[in-house]
Amino acid sequence: MAEYIGIKGSTIQSLANDPSNPIAGQVWYNSTSNVLKGYGQQGTGAWASGGDVNTAVKGSAGAGTQTAALKASGTGTDTCETYDGSSWTEVANVNVARAAILGFGTQTAALVAAGEGPTTAVESWNGTSWSEVYDLNQARGDNGGAAGTQTAALYISGTPPTTTNVEEYNGTSWTETNNVNSARYNTAGAGTTTAALLFGGRSPQVDLTESYDGSSWTEVADLNTARYSFGEAGAGTQTATLAFGGSAPLYDVTEEWNGTSWTEVADLATARDTSAQGTVGTSVAAIQISGGTPGATVATEEWAVPDAIKTFTSS
Repeated sequence: MAEYIGIKGSTIQSLANDPSNPIAGQVWYNSTSNVLKGYGQQGTGAWASGGDVNTAVKGSAGAGTQTAALKASGTGTDTCETYDGSSWTEVANVNVARAAILGFGTQTAALVAAGEGPTTAVESWNGTSWSEVYDLNQARGDNGGAAGTQTAALYISGTPPTTTNVEEYNGTSWTETNNVNSARYNTAGAGTTTAALLFGGRSPQVDLTESYDGSSWTEVADLNTARYSFGEAGAGTQTATLAFGGSAPLYDVTEEWNGTSWTEVADLATARDTSAQGTVGTSVAAIQISGGTPGATVATEEWAVPDAIKTFTSS
């Protein structure tokens, strides 16, 4: 069995008091309270203002992380922008402008799929330019849920018509895979092609959550607030994600998923829907990009969970 020293390269210190200036990942034994402790992102999350986008838009695609994000196309525009954690810069446009478009991947290796029309169109981004690649089998005009990366993606549910259909992309082609239990659109997804989460949506407005193990979908705990057209869809993984913003009415509500249940946490500063949709951010470092209030806004909001001391327990 591996020991901590073999993994981290240092022993666990025994200290009479918690260190005054711990670093992320540090672990120690508090000999006064007789407990094992560590330091990392365990605090209470909150939203703060980020840099404004150059073009306010609804229904765009999102990909990447909080400090290296991509926003592509959207209502009435083919423009794309990248974010460095403080400011947005315009980059090369998509080939086909469209709203209700989904994004997958990173700032320099992204995929955008479907959109109003409806359309089967899919484009790939290499950090410099967009190229048309392999189409979806079924055209989608209102967002389904997104999970995965540029070369391993899931497009989940959507419309028209409202469908339970799920398609998986392997970097070469899209293949129909096992359907979700409840058809919906303007929904949200998170995770990977073998460990995904789908939640919320419309058809009608639902609070349903489903979990995917790479083979089948299982209904799990519902959202506290039923809604659709989320901000950034789902930021995170199958066991740690956020649901924020949405309609209708406009919501500022943020909920956090821990793999078992949803918990309401800090609200957005501004209620909005149809922000950049796709796989962008994490449950401890999320980002809401543009979107409606009800008209599109240039505002960006950033979610952060501060570092804090955590006591380890065992059972």
